[in-house]
Amino acid sequence: MADYQNLFTAVQVTGPLHDGIAQHKPALSRSGRPFLQHLAGRLGNAQIGPIYLGVLGTWSLIFGTIAFNIMGMNMLASVNWDPVQFIRQLFWLSLDPPAPGNGLKFAPLNQGGWWQIAGLFLTISILLWWANVYRRARALQMGTHIAWAFAAAIWLFLVLGLFRPVLMGSWGEAVPFGIFPHLDWTAAFSLRYGNLFYNPFHALSIAFLYGSVLLFAMHGGTILAVGRYGGEREIEQIIDRGTATERAALFWRWTMGFNATMESIHRWAWWFAVLCPLTGGIGILLTGTAVDNWYLWAVKHDFAPPYPHVWGDIVDPATLQGAKP
Repeated sequence: MADYQNLFTAVQVTGPLHDGIAQHKPALSRSGRPFLQHLAGRLGNAQIGPIYLGVLGTWSLIFGTIAFNIMGMNMLASVNWDPVQFIRQLFWLSLDPPAPGNGLKFAPLNQGGWWQIAGLFLTISILLWWANVYRRARALQMGTHIAWAFAAAIWLFLVLGLFRPVLMGSWGEAVPFGIFPHLDWTAAFSLRYGNLFYNPFHALSIAFLYGSVLLFAMHGGTILAVGRYGGEREIEQIIDRGTATERAALFWRWTMGFNATMESIHRWAWWFAVLCPLTGGIGILLTGTAVDNWYLWAVKHDFAPPYPHVWGDIVDPATLQGAKP
C-alpha cells in the first residue's frame, strides 16, 4: 500500500465483487453482473453494477426518453431532417414554448404544443426520479438529504417552466428547450426586467453558488491533504478524533477563521448548495409578478444608487419637432 495518497496516487479497491446489501421486498430485482473498470476507479469506485431501477426508476426513464425524443425530433425537423445540419447547428436549435398570446391554453403542435407535451413528460420523469431517490434512501436505511437537495433543484426547474408562467398567465413566459436558446432567454429576461443583478435573491443565489464552490473545493482539498493520516475515513474521524482531524481543524482555524469538524463542514456545504437554487427560484418567481423593474426597485429601497444626472432631462425623441408620428 502506498505510504502517501493524493489525487494522482489513489489506491483502487479491487477486492471481491459485491451485489450490495439485501433489499426488503424489492418490486424488481437488480440487473447486470458487476465488474471492475480501471478508469472508473480513477474517479471513484472501480466496481460498475449491478443496476437497480425499480418501478419508479423505469417509468422515469420511459417518460424522460419520450420527452428527449420529442425535443430531438422537433429540432431535426427544424433543419429539414438533415442530420448533418442537425449536428452542425445543435447548440442553436430549440423547441420553443407557445406564443404569449396563447395564454395557458393548449397550443397547436407546431406552435408550441410539442413544447407543452415535452415539458409535461420531462416534469413527470423528474418527479418520478425524485421519488425513486427518496425510496432508495429509505430502503437502504439512509438519510434523505440527497432527495431534498434534488428537490431544491426541481423547485427552480418548476419555477421557470410551471409556477411563474402560470402566475403570469402565459406559457410564453417559460424557457425554451435548447442550449444557446435558453441562455438567450436568460439574457433577454434580465434586460426586460431591469437587470437581475439588482435582484437581491439573485445576489443571494450567486453568493451561495460561489460559497458552495469554495466550501466543497476546500473540504475536498483538506481531506486529500490529510489522506496520509486516514482523513478519507471521515465517519471514523467524526466519532474518534485522530491525527487527520486535528491537523484539518488546525488548518481551518488558521486559514478560514472558524472551526469546522468532519461533520459540520458537510452541513455547511449542503446548505450552501441547496440555498443556491432555492433563493434563485424565489428571485425568478418575483420577477414580473411582484417587481417589474429590479433596477428601479433597488434605487427605491436604497439597494443601488441612481444613475448620475449628467446630461439633463431625457427627452423622448418622438416628441421632437419633425418626428414622424
